[in-house]
Amino acid sequence: MTQIRKHLRFNIATAIILPLLITGCNSDAPVMERPEKVYYDTAQRRMKANNFFSAIESLEAIEARYPFGRYAEQAQSELIYAYYMNGEDEASHEAAEKFIRLNPRHPNIDYAYFMRGIASFTRDKGMFARIFKSDLSNRDISGAKQAFGELSEFLTRFPQSQYAPYASQRLIYLRSLIAKSELVAAEYYLKRKAYVAALRRAKYVIENIPNSSETMRALKIIRECYQALGYFELMEDIERVIEVNGGSINESSELSSWNFFSRRAPQPNQN
Repeated sequence: MTQIRKHLRFNIATAIILPLLITGCNSDAPVMERPEKVYYDTAQRRMKANNFFSAIESLEAIEARYPFGRYAEQAQSELIYAYYMNGEDEASHEAAEKFIRLNPRHPNIDYAYFMRGIASFTRDKGMFARIFKSDLSNRDISGAKQAFGELSEFLTRFPQSQYAPYASQRLIYLRSLIAKSELVAAEYYLKRKAYVAALRRAKYVIENIPNSSETMRALKIIRECYQALGYFELMEDIERVIEVNGGSINESSELSSWNFFSRRAPQPNQN
């Protein structure tokens, strides 16, 4: 009888404890994380397939789960590119700002400065796509000016960067675009005989956007404003400048040299 009771207690104890042990093991078992490199390689495959939406998921997973891992900084730089190519310009700009702040000595820091300027412009491209179809007297061109400033800073900091030629092309485009938008506004004021306002816009182009394709056009507006305002000596000075230069200062098709609205950008180097 004693052996039977011992056997029963063992069976009962086993019946009670074993499920608890199994449950306890299951609840305490560590969840196996995918290795960091798996996420990174997956992101690379997805970007090569132009599946940037899914690539962003993989790169964000690296940033969230392995913030100090081997691929963390590289993932941050490639997020700048992936956001941009996915049409998320605001996110791309923010990612570039974050990368500059957190990784000032990273080998890809020039890329972050470059893409920050590109994203500044393209996030406002809807506005500029309509730039010549509406009244520009109240048009905000702050996006283009910000992009111009950021790309100028990039070229000042990294004149030998592999991205410098891309930035130079875009600066030519931006210089012409900003000048053209200012002069469309100047002509708007000129037609309404608001000569001081028109003069201010045209002089802005001469003083702040030199050597653009719109320089001669700006000079002609300034001449007309001086004449209307009775500043004849200044008008004659402008006429001499126009005459000396044969009426063709930098009259080139700079705007057609680069289609800034195309969704193109170089991918960052892999380090």
